[in-house]
Amino acid sequence: MGFLAKNHMLAATDLVGVRGGRLLFDKLNFSLSNGTVLYLQGANGTGKTTLLRTICGLSKPYEGNVNWCGEDIHELAEDYYKHLLYIGHLPGIKEDLTALENLQFSLALSGTPFDLTQATEVLHLLGLAKGLNLPTRMLSQGQKRRVALARLWLQDLPLWVLDEPFTALDANATDMLKQKIEAFANEGGIVVMTTHQEVAMHVPKFEQLRLGA
Repeated sequence: MGFLAKNHMLAATDLVGVRGGRLLFDKLNFSLSNGTVLYLQGANGTGKTTLLRTICGLSKPYEGNVNWCGEDIHELAEDYYKHLLYIGHLPGIKEDLTALENLQFSLALSGTPFDLTQATEVLHLLGLAKGLNLPTRMLSQGQKRRVALARLWLQDLPLWVLDEPFTALDANATDMLKQKIEAFANEGGIVVMTTHQEVAMHVPKFEQLRLGA
């Protein structure tokens, strides 16, 4: 992975999150370096998705800021987004397109070259061999999730932000994804994720942050 030769840092300073006039989190601080997995915990409605969207630059914090390598992400704009891979709670795929077409579309948006052979191999690895040429609306929720997650195997980016990535996955797919996240962190990547499942990662730095406590 090309980013391994570089040191990266994602930092939040005095973040305040508000939604619908309700305070979700206040004066939140963290600093994540290479090899860190930050596991966000908390009940529904405590602001986990709001925080992830703030980290991704999709929502501005009520107060505070998020920095990437010492610079505000909103000032960096595209220079930040090109380092970020975000997979939301919903699969975020186009249901009229096949799995391969969805990957081609997603990679084109991020400026990542599309390699048909590589993409096909990843979809086979994820158990989607029989659904390659079907519109994704015909796939199960677990299969749709795996189409979205295939980007983790295809994009060389140093920061992953994952909102409930294990949703709808069976035990085998869950274990495969967990191993992928561990391998990514062990190679120097940074991961911020939330999940309702109990997880324990064998990574250089595993940190937990509970919202609404």
